[in-house]
Amino acid sequence: MTRVLLGGLVLSLAMLLAVAGLILTQRLVPLELRQSHNTTIGIIYAALHVTFGVIIGFSAYLVLNKYTTSQDTVVSEAGAVRAIFRLAEQFPEPQRDQIQQLTTSYARAVVDEEWPLMREGQMSPRAQELTRELTESINDFEPSTSVEQALYTQILERAHELDQDRDVRLLDVRRGLPPILWVVLVILAVTIILFTYFLGMESARLHVLAVAALTAGITFTIFTIVALDDPFGGDLRVGPGAFELVLNEIEDNGEQ
Repeated sequence: MTRVLLGGLVLSLAMLLAVAGLILTQRLVPLELRQSHNTTIGIIYAALHVTFGVIIGFSAYLVLNKYTTSQDTVVSEAGAVRAIFRLAEQFPEPQRDQIQQLTTSYARAVVDEEWPLMREGQMSPRAQELTRELTESINDFEPSTSVEQALYTQILERAHELDQDRDVRLLDVRRGLPPILWVVLVILAVTIILFTYFLGMESARLHVLAVAALTAGITFTIFTIVALDDPFGGDLRVGPGAFELVLNEIEDNGEQ
């Protein structure tokens, strides 16, 4: 089941339960009694609504920042792969071919193996091993001239950037919003919907439509936060396009 389909199912179920609860309340609690407490309930409802708005706004900021950071990290990591491959062209044999082969193999392992695994919160052992071999291959090079020393320093920096970006990417696979935020969001959302049951409205049909719309809005917002909190899983995941572009460049370079 895709995440979009699951979201639609959850949204429909939430609206159905909210409307069913409202209809039950309308039958059990007289309209006159509910109308007599509109002012008091309205004050409490407003306070809850503001609190919920602050919490959900803060949560949305965190997950959106995580999502955009993940996109930037992938682009930066792929850029480091490209830079290492190009810098290796100036290395003498056999280091040049070894470094370029490891770089290409790493990018291919990330696209073909690691990206599907990240949907399950896992990483590719082969990609991890290739980064280790790449670092060792670069460290084994002993520059003999000032030009080679400058080149060696540059490629070491790019290898360090590659390791850092990879660590950040894998960390984003495993970490998410603190559980306490999810607890607060769900409790406040349910409480806000329940409070709307006790507002007295002359039109029962309009009351049902209002509660259904409110439930849909809250559920859709929370579902969006859930989707963005997992940038490498689901239908809205960050893709390996940056790595695929680098691989195409490397393959075109090899054909020339």
